[in-house]
Amino acid sequence: MNKTILHNELQFKAVRSSGAGGQNVNKVSTKIVLTFDLEKSEGLTDEEKELLQQKLATKLSQESILILNCDETRSQLKNKEIAIKRFFDILTESLKKPKPRKKTKVPKSVKEKRLKDKKKSSEVKTNRKKPKL
Repeated sequence: MNKTILHNELQFKAVRSSGAGGQNVNKVSTKIVLTFDLEKSEGLTDEEKELLQQKLATKLSQESILILNCDETRSQLKNKEIAIKRFFDILTESLKKPKPRKKTKVPKSVKEKRLKDKKKSSEVKTNRKKPKL
């Protein structure tokens, strides 16, 4: 993953934001829409693209475009910075490979305790029955 190439491939669009802002809301476009085309990206290897395609399947459009919105602040510049940070966080999180699970042996004491508890509950249940004459 080459961050400088990826940063250059990002496309931004400023849109009018909803929510707080008073009269400014109707005049200033502060909401940022970040789009990133996963298929055409040159900053990612084919393996990384495939992995991201699987992990980000719910966030990608049918054309393999990742769309992020940010309208947290009234400043367009801050929203742009937040969107970029969020984009790289999503990528790094998605590219992490999970650690392989190590099989562990169940300790003998745990097995014995389970069997002992089983025997105890069995005795309790047998004691509930009416005695046979």
